[in-house]
Amino acid sequence: MTGLFDGTFARGGVAATVSDEAWLRALLEVEAALARAAARTGLVATTAADAVTRACADPAALDLATVVARAADAGNPVPPLVRVLQDAVGPRDAAAVHVGATSQDVLDTALVLLARRALAVVDADLAAAAELAARLAREHRDDPVMGRTLLQQALPTTVGLKAAGWLGGLDGVRVRLAEVVAALPVQYGGAVGTLAASRGSGVDLRAALAEELGLAVTAAPWHTVRLPIADLGGVLGAAAGVLATVAVDVVLLAQTEVGEAAEVAPGRGGSSAMAHKNNPVAAISARACARRAPGLVATLLAAMEQEHERAAGAWHSEWPTLTALLGTVGSAASWLAESLAVLRIDTPRMAATVAGAGNAGPARALTDAVPAPAGADVGEAGAQVDAVLTEHRRLTEGTPDD
Repeated sequence: MTGLFDGTFARGGVAATVSDEAWLRALLEVEAALARAAARTGLVATTAADAVTRACADPAALDLATVVARAADAGNPVPPLVRVLQDAVGPRDAAAVHVGATSQDVLDTALVLLARRALAVVDADLAAAAELAARLAREHRDDPVMGRTLLQQALPTTVGLKAAGWLGGLDGVRVRLAEVVAALPVQYGGAVGTLAASRGSGVDLRAALAEELGLAVTAAPWHTVRLPIADLGGVLGAAAGVLATVAVDVVLLAQTEVGEAAEVAPGRGGSSAMAHKNNPVAAISARACARRAPGLVATLLAAMEQEHERAAGAWHSEWPTLTALLGTVGSAASWLAESLAVLRIDTPRMAATVAGAGNAGPARALTDAVPAPAGADVGEAGAQVDAVLTEHRRLTEGTPDD
């Protein structure tokens, strides 16, 4: 049974990438890669590593219910998972399970893998939203709309420039996401980071493990230096901010008193009590999902203070927090793409608002510096739209210099 609010807060494809099943698959993937890396460095037999890989590839054959049941008593799910894997491969090959590792090595690396998969889905939804914003920017390059500052009518701008602003934010977040993903590191240090249990092959094993999983390598473990997690939190928080900014623009433009835009989606947006309403549900939901992100980011940053070689509690708090952050930002991105796909711009209504702005008596009475909007002077709006679209094409299509 799905949750009552999953339709809103577990939107799109990201939910499947951060599920309990996805977590278990990531943990098993790390254990399998670790066994193969140990075989490559001569610490275990290749046949034993193959046995571990086969066991990890068939979760249905493993007693994962025991892993879940005993995870709390162990403090994390890795100790019971190791025992289940050792039972699965038998005494002859059990030494190839969890070679030289500590629980945090496996959990941190699994979290990195989980984040990388989730971010690929988030990025796809961000890319979809960016393409829709680019279309709006092109189609409405020169269509005037009243600019608002401090929620008051200000001077005319264009729909194209507003959409180009959305596009610039979405593209900017995608660039930052790619940088963070490319730098995601493997974790392998053993009990206290000395690699003592790796019998002199720990550095080579760490490099082999990173290669197996396609992750970056650090010179030392980052057990209590949580910069990779902070980087993930920061870029996801930034993404949430960009998504929320676009969403709230749509919500405000769709207000009845403004009426300059609307989501047009059959079967969506109605009210249980007021039949005349057409609520911008997708934009509202994107904003709701994005609103959850800052608190989750704050929890991750607060958890950066970690003691000695292994944190007592702060590290543990990261697992559900980053999982939830990935889920809520991914849901926001999915909702925003839906919103922009069905967004309809009322250009005549916008033009009428611009034309009538010169009659705004109270603002005019305060200062003579407010010009009448005759001719809707929008300055260099069009040129800036063109520049943003050119940069967008460079990012999405590449250039010979890339």
